[in-house]
Amino acid sequence: MEDKVVQQAVVTILNQIYEEDFRGFSYGFRPGRSQHQALDALTVALKRKRVNYVLDADIRGFFDHIDHGWMMRFLQHRVADLRILRLIQKWLKAGVMEEGQWSETEMGTPQGAVISPLLANIYLHYVFDLWVDVWRKKCAQGDVIVVRYADDNVLGFQRQAEADRFLEDFQRRLGKFGLELHPDKTRRIEFGRYAEPRRKRRGEGKHPVGIR
Repeated sequence: MEDKVVQQAVVTILNQIYEEDFRGFSYGFRPGRSQHQALDALTVALKRKRVNYVLDADIRGFFDHIDHGWMMRFLQHRVADLRILRLIQKWLKAGVMEEGQWSETEMGTPQGAVISPLLANIYLHYVFDLWVDVWRKKCAQGDVIVVRYADDNVLGFQRQAEADRFLEDFQRRLGKFGLELHPDKTRRIEFGRYAEPRRKRRGEGKHPVGIR
């Protein structure tokens, strides 16, 4: 109980810092933001922007594969207090108790811990949010929309070539941090009122395109 109280206190402090940094398209586990708002934002973006392809991207086992070294480096960008950093490092390495046996955790966030959702958001802020913001400004000529809820990402593209290029670049980006997309839960879908007629002209079915 004491540990949870301390974690909640640290979360309250860190929220004040990172809410200044987090991007507007990030909705998961943030104060005053919900999955309903994420869906509303996605609906508005799909209606207002020219989106012909939607990429639904899921990171495989994200919470279990967060690299502790990268996590601490990301935190040090904004947190200078060594006491807070030491506390977080202890929580990351607290280990897991299964059937009376304790085992050390070398990767991932503490399962069920109060601080885990915030740490996950901080990790993805650097791994995904900042990167995708730059990518769509520098690499895309057509419209690109982004909505992220925790480790689930939905992106919309005007152009197929840019959707395919992003998927390849995203896989490489995740690989640098020991992460990968889930092959069964990640797919590119042709979208819009003309999507089905276009597929029929090409003699294709309705099945979405999975990752390669």
